[in-house]
Formats: sequence, C-alpha cells, structure tokens
Amino acid sequence: MTWQDETDKILQRRDLALEQGGPEAVARQHGKNRLTIRERIDALLDPGSFEEVGMLAGHATTAETGAIVDYAPANFVLGFGRIDGRRIVVGGEGFTMKGGSPSPAGLRKSVYTEELAIKHRVPLVRLHEGAGGSVGGSKERTLSAPVYEPPRFKSVAEALASVPVATAALGAVAGMPAARLVSAHFSVMARDTAQILIAGPVVVERAMGEKVSKEELGGADVHARNGTIDNAGLDEADCLTQIRGFLSYLPGHVWETAPVRPSEDPVDRREAALADIIPKNRRQAFDMRFLLSLVLDDSSFFEIGGGYGRSQITGLARLNGQPVGIWANDGRHLAGAMTADGAQKARRFIELCNTFHLPIVCFVDEPGFMIGSQAERQATIRHGASTVLTAAMSRVPWASVMVRRSFGVAQAAHYGPDAYVLAWPSAESGPLPVEGGVAVAYHREIAAADDPDAKRRELEAALAAKQSPFPRAEAFSVHDLIDPRETRPMLCRWIDRVQPLLPSLVGPTGFTVRP
Repeated sequence: MTWQDETDKILQRRDLALEQGGPEAVARQHGKNRLTIRERIDALLDPGSFEEVGMLAGHATTAETGAIVDYAPANFVLGFGRIDGRRIVVGGEGFTMKGGSPSPAGLRKSVYTEELAIKHRVPLVRLHEGAGGSVGGSKERTLSAPVYEPPRFKSVAEALASVPVATAALGAVAGMPAARLVSAHFSVMARDTAQILIAGPVVVERAMGEKVSKEELGGADVHARNGTIDNAGLDEADCLTQIRGFLSYLPGHVWETAPVRPSEDPVDRREAALADIIPKNRRQAFDMRFLLSLVLDDSSFFEIGGGYGRSQITGLARLNGQPVGIWANDGRHLAGAMTADGAQKARRFIELCNTFHLPIVCFVDEPGFMIGSQAERQATIRHGASTVLTAAMSRVPWASVMVRRSFGVAQAAHYGPDAYVLAWPSAESGPLPVEGGVAVAYHREIAAADDPDAKRRELEAALAAKQSPFPRAEAFSVHDLIDPRETRPMLCRWIDRVQPLLPSLVGPTGFTVRP
C-alpha cells in the first residue's frame, strides 16, 4: 500500500486550480483586454519568484469512488514573491471564478493576506477585480464563523500601521474589495478597464432611480479627480509598474529605514535655469514640476495624486539616493491656494512620510487657504487646520524652501517642527498676500484717493518691499537666504546631516485627534 492515489489527487487539484474559471472564462477575460489574477501576479513580480499559499483551497465534488467530479478553486490567489529582489505578499480576486465575488475559501484567503504581511513584516500588494457578497449566497460548504473571530478590517488597519500597502483596481471593483482597495498607502486604477463602485448601476437604478453606466458611476475620470484613488494608470501594465515604483522608495516595514540607492547625480549640481525660474511679475505663474526636476535626483520624482487637490503637488523622490517626501504648490492651479481636497491630500501625505520615516522637503509657494463661497461650503478651514496640526505633530526631519509666497495660516502646514528653512530672493511672506492685505487695511484711503487704482498700486508696492526675505535672513528667521542654484547642494548636505537621525524614528507612529 502506498499514498500514490492521494498524491495524484493533490496534483490533480493543483492542475485544476491553475485552470481558474476554465478556458471559456479565461478567454472572456482576455477578450475584455484584462489579465487573469495569476497573469497579473506574474507580471508584477520578479520572474519565477511567486510562492503560492493555499493553492488547494476551494471546493471539490467527488464521486463515491473518491474521483473528482468537479472542482471550484478559491477565487482569491495569494502568496509571497519578490519585487527587485525584496520579498512581498501579493493577493487578488480571480474574476474568472464567480466574477470575483468571494467564495468561503476565497474570503478566508483574502483576510489572511494582511495577516501574512503583518507577521512577516513585508509590503502588501492587492490586485483587485471583483464584488463583495451576493444576496444569493454560496452553494459551497462553508465553516461557520465563531463569535470570537477577529473583525475582517482589523488586520487591514494593522497592516497600514506596519507595512507598505499598495493596491490596484484592474477591472470593476465593488463592495468589500472596493473598501480594501482604498485602504492603502498607494492605490492606482487602470484607466481602460477599471471602475470602483460602492454599488453597481443596477443597484443604483433600483435604489436611487439614477441610470448611469459603470464608467460614469466610478471610472478613472471620476475617482482620479475626487481622491478615491491616488493615480490612474494607462492600463494594467502601467498600474503594476507604478506599484513597483512606489514600493522602491519605502522600507519593507516601519521597523526599518527606507533603502538608500547609489546616485550618479552630482550633489553639487547647480542648474542655471533656477536663477530666473521665478518671474519678477508676481502675478505670473511658473512650472513647479520643472523646478523640482532641477533639484531632485535625476528622473526620481514619483508623483502621487496629481489628478486631485491639484494646487498641491505631492510625491516621492530621492536626494543623493535617500528617499524623501516632496510637497510643493502648483501656482498654475488656483494660484497654489490650499483647497479642502488639497489639504486632505497633503495631510495624508504627511502621515505616509511619518509612517515610513521619510524626510519631507517642501517647496513653498503658498498664498493661503482658498477663499470664497465654495471654499466655505467645502469646510476648507477645518481640513486646512487638520493639515496644519498634522505637520506640527510630525516627527521626521523637514526642509522647507521658500521659493515664492508663504502667507496666512496655511503656510504653517509647510514647516514641520524644527524645519530647516531656506529662502530664495523671490520669497515673500506675511499674514496676507499683498493684494488682500492692502484691500483690507487701506480700503478707506484707497476709496478717498483721486486715483484709487494708482493709490492701490502704490500701497501694494510699499507693502511688497516689507515682505522681502532679506529682513528675515538678517533676523535669523530663516536658516539661509540662498542663490536658487545652490538649492540642490544645500539640500543634499542637509540630507547627509539628518540621515543618522532616521534610525531613531523606526517603529509605529501615530497622531492624536485633529479637526
């Protein structure tokens, strides 16, 4: 007697699991320009590095002889793998099996994914396509959940506090998978194939009387602008490339520092274009992203959330190989003013950098909180104050470069505790921008003048002179007033000074209640 029969059944189940939903279902998936979950995992990981966990999970129907009549693999695939040689945990719904709606075994594997990443202290990647539960339930045998089973979302929260979490929407994602999708440090959706939905069009029409398509309800044009997801990728391949790029800036977990890469970009590089990148005309905008490219390590800027909160630019980059968080204002959008969504975007970004101990470098051109009736309706002051307090509670090193404006309460969010502050000759700062300050303080004098417009210009010019960076430098209100061409060398020297401080920051971080 041997165990050959049982061994053969193991191998048979493995072969059936690899078939996923069967040839026809796989063909339909490919016909919609979408990969299967196994193909997605292979495309994400270093070649040959996937180590699957729970491959035999599922449900088999057997004859009296023990022969397998039918086999339905769990519609969630998970395991370990490597990205650029670093181990991660990866998992995702198999849409070719029940449309990704969780089977009992699939649900258990899904919940187990975070637990594996937490236990092994490795980054977690989730590749989503599927819906939540079905009112029809499951015909498969299932195990009753004990009353002491941990809440499903507890491990989701614990993962966010301990390891990098990156997710992608690669098809329609609804219900619980949608909640898990957005519970990430970085999320991306495929512009050509993905939608994110609390509920699909049929449910929406039945409950709300609103007839919309999946794309109108939850396509990339909707969610890349409202902040539901961070970035939109051109297609699946671009989404996976973005995830690999995002993880390259982060440590494997919060108990270590981010990986420093050798840089061939000279630390003493001085770009001539920085000398006059800021127009003398205070009403004329400039290209902040081009400015960043002249200072940061060559081609290292990875923008996060470019489609929403557009007055604020956030992303990851490197200075002399050290990963850093970058926050800047985009004066070409609402003059760079901090809107409600821009404030939420910046607050979340500060939290990301603090969680993974990344120094923050701010390029400040902040005219203040956005004003007007829409700004009031959007609770801008509440969200803005939350960002200001988040910056004040930050523990990582900050460097803030005052490239132009720094005004109002909103400016306080751009300077962390004990920030290293550099100012350019173009910097101007104060409680209000010149135009607003003159309008408030001198409205009677302007109205009484023979030529109100000329008087306004005269007062604005006089007040602008008082907002010069030279008095601040003379009073040691900034660390240095510099030639803009010195920015990269100065920041690289700062990075060299603060790197020894980073190991003392490792471990979980946290913030108290904010507005």
